[in-house]
Amino acid sequence: MEINAKEVKKLRDATGAGMMDAKKALEESKGDLEEAVKYLRKKGLADSKKRVSKDANEGVIGSYTHIQQGRAVSGVLVELACETDFVAKSEEFIYLSQQIAMHIAAMKPLVILKEEITKEDIANEKEILLSKAKGDGKEGDVLDKIVEGQMESFYKDSVLLEQTFCNPEFYEGTVGTMIEEVSGRLGEKIYIKNFSKLEIGS
Repeated sequence: MEINAKEVKKLRDATGAGMMDAKKALEESKGDLEEAVKYLRKKGLADSKKRVSKDANEGVIGSYTHIQQGRAVSGVLVELACETDFVAKSEEFIYLSQQIAMHIAAMKPLVILKEEITKEDIANEKEILLSKAKGDGKEGDVLDKIVEGQMESFYKDSVLLEQTFCNPEFYEGTVGTMIEEVSGRLGEKIYIKNFSKLEIGS
C-alpha cells in the first residue's frame, strides 16, 4: 500500500523516529498507526529519538589510516557525538566510530547530510546530467525522469548518511540507518558531527 507524507509525519511526531524508519513501520503495519508505533519500539527506534532535543556533547574521535607499501597515504578523522560519557566510553560506540572512519576513507562522501549540498551544486549537477541525457538522444518527459533518477544516485554517492555501508559483514544498510539502530540500542541520541579527510597528493 502507498504511505503518504502526512501519515509519516504523524508517526514521526508521535515517536521521534527517522523518516525512513517511520515509513517502513507504516508499510509493515499496513498503515495502522498503533501497530507502527509498536514496530518501532520493538526495533528500538522510537524512545531514543524522543531525546532528539537533548544535547549530544560527549563522543569520540574515530580514526582510520590507509597503509600502502608500508606507508600511510590517507587518513580520516570522524567526530561521533553522543549524550553521555558512559556511552562515549563503551566498546560498541568506539568501534562504531572506527568503522565509520574506515567507510569514509573507502567511499569518500562529500557531506554528512543531503541538506549540506548547496543549491548551486545541485543545479550544476542537474545541468550536467540533463546535457548528457540530451546527448544520448533523450527528450521530452523522459529527460526529467532520467535526471531525477540520476540525482538520487548522486545523493547516494555523495551523502555519508545515504551511502550503503562499505562492509556488509559489519552492517547491511545505509550509514544513516546503522547509526539509528545503534542509537536505539544504546538509548541515546548519536550523530556524526564532523569528519575530515587527508590524502597524499590531494
